[in-house]
Amino acid sequence: MNQPLAYVHPGAKIAKNVVIEPFTTINNNVKIGEGTWIGSNVTIMEGARIGKNCNIFPGSVISAVPQDLKYNDEDTTVEIGNNVTIRECVTINRGTTDRMKTVIGNNCLIMAYCHIAHDCVVGDNCIFSNNSTLAGHITIGDHVVLAGMTAVHQFVSVGNHAFVTGGSLVRKDVPPYVKAAREPLSYVGINSVGLRRRGFTTEKIREIQNIFRILYQKNYNNTQASEIIEAEMEATPERDEILQFIKNSHRGIMKGYFKSN
Repeated sequence: MNQPLAYVHPGAKIAKNVVIEPFTTINNNVKIGEGTWIGSNVTIMEGARIGKNCNIFPGSVISAVPQDLKYNDEDTTVEIGNNVTIRECVTINRGTTDRMKTVIGNNCLIMAYCHIAHDCVVGDNCIFSNNSTLAGHITIGDHVVLAGMTAVHQFVSVGNHAFVTGGSLVRKDVPPYVKAAREPLSYVGINSVGLRRRGFTTEKIREIQNIFRILYQKNYNNTQASEIIEAEMEATPERDEILQFIKNSHRGIMKGYFKSN
């Protein structure tokens, strides 16, 4: 904390055991929780709220003003949970009047050169690989993995436990529990490996597979598939979550993959 080569504004509220490396700048109206490590050459701007036991690597810029021409110096924030690792040169912009904040949940790993734009909400236990980019107003669920160089369109939602392969362009909403790949981005199966790692039983994984077979492999439209799933599949939290995601989708969900001849 007593790093003479760093600048810490007197108005910043920083826990006593935070470590701040040389050449870092921490502005006014910043809060940083216990056990957090801030690497060298990090810039933390006004409105940052950083939790406990986080690690922020060199070159990152946290809570810069949004890259949005409608922003008019409103008092907005970036809220980062506990046990979050932010690797080199990550940029996270604070919110606009839409949501007033950008949120990163607990236990996330944001790898080098990722960008998270204004008004994004990211859940817990997410992994964003190198160069992944989120435009504004995006909602990401829990346990989501974005492989390297994934680009997500503004206002898109990605459901819990989804996995998106590297280099993908995410223009439509990605339902929970699925693997998304190819161009245009398509359903290619459920994220069975991730689900097993998180304790889902074989029976539960099979149940989720059966739901998505109706949705993506039976040539129904989304409304027809949802009605059949609700009528024929046993009511479970996973079934209801999938149906609610489809119902709430404003951009529409991604399509299923069909191999062309």
